[in-house]
Amino acid sequence: MSIDENLSATTAPASEQIPEHTAPEKFAKNLPEIITVRPDAETLTRQHLPYFVGISQATAGAKGIAMNLVIIPPGGSAKPHFHRDYETAIYLVKGRVETRYGHGLKQTIINEPGDFIFIPPGVPHQPFNLSDTEPAHAIVARNDPNEQENVVLYDATAKIEIDS
Repeated sequence: MSIDENLSATTAPASEQIPEHTAPEKFAKNLPEIITVRPDAETLTRQHLPYFVGISQATAGAKGIAMNLVIIPPGGSAKPHFHRDYETAIYLVKGRVETRYGHGLKQTIINEPGDFIFIPPGVPHQPFNLSDTEPAHAIVARNDPNEQENVVLYDATAKIEIDS
């Protein structure tokens, strides 16, 4: 099934759709402004990856989302980490990335351009750029407007105690 066929197959019945020409004032009063963020400088994250900060609480007043461009340098990787209580969605734009994840970072997955990646809250992970000559680029979104505050560095060699 093509994307167009899939989209038309999942359209809500007309009775559940918002009318095409309804005035937005019917749904929200005091409409806020649309904000454009054009990042002009990279920031180094706790994970030690260059980020170009896009949407966040600080840049756009976001209340429940952050979205950034991350670049993994050739042959580079992030420090092992997890995101406490927040989901992560990634769209890989350029490059091939191997992500080690789970307890002890013993599981792996390789992603390529065009892949959408979902990382549940609390899952330790560490992405590696598989190219020694080209950077990998990804758009990263989290349901946390201050997402760097909830990044926890992870020691894959630490002994894990499980409560019973």
